[in-house]
Amino acid sequence: MSLFPMFVKLEGREVLVVGAGGVAETKIESLLATDASVRVVAPVATPRVREWARARRIAWEAREYRTADLGGAFLVIAATGSPALHDEIYAEAKSRGVLCNAVDEPERCDFYFPAVVRRGELQIAISTGGLSPALAQRLRKDLEQQFGPEWEEWVAQLGRTREELQNIPMPPEQRKRLLHQYASLDPKPH
Repeated sequence: MSLFPMFVKLEGREVLVVGAGGVAETKIESLLATDASVRVVAPVATPRVREWARARRIAWEAREYRTADLGGAFLVIAATGSPALHDEIYAEAKSRGVLCNAVDEPERCDFYFPAVVRRGELQIAISTGGLSPALAQRLRKDLEQQFGPEWEEWVAQLGRTREELQNIPMPPEQRKRLLHQYASLDPKPH
């Protein structure tokens, strides 16, 4: 199976997370960084998930999952540790056209969470198609060394340069050539 790599804008879209344990917590944290509207359904939650709910960063409903919970969801993360419940969630999500990720169960996933290196707006995502999350994590650590913190400012500077060049009248090919020339320079550590 070949996966289609893409970055999705989740801002304002409803994401349902079923489960609020340690694994769900890491998924919720990554979703919060996207400004998604995160709704969590789970009878119990970690202290951090409870704090996010108290701070109104997420909506947490302290109860068991119901199929109606998928109403209005753009995607769902099943992180309960119950394969039977994940089966139920995946089947219902599929029938509603809602994308589903059942954590650590590739057969119940429409998408995977990649291992990600973030340096400001620069994001490098690594996937093994669910075959080896351990390898994806190893590669992420290698890339974090290769692309250090200086890349955050470098990418921001390239964005400012691009914006400035957009405002200067010149042939598009010349602008493109200049942008590629600037992008091929090495970032300067601060």
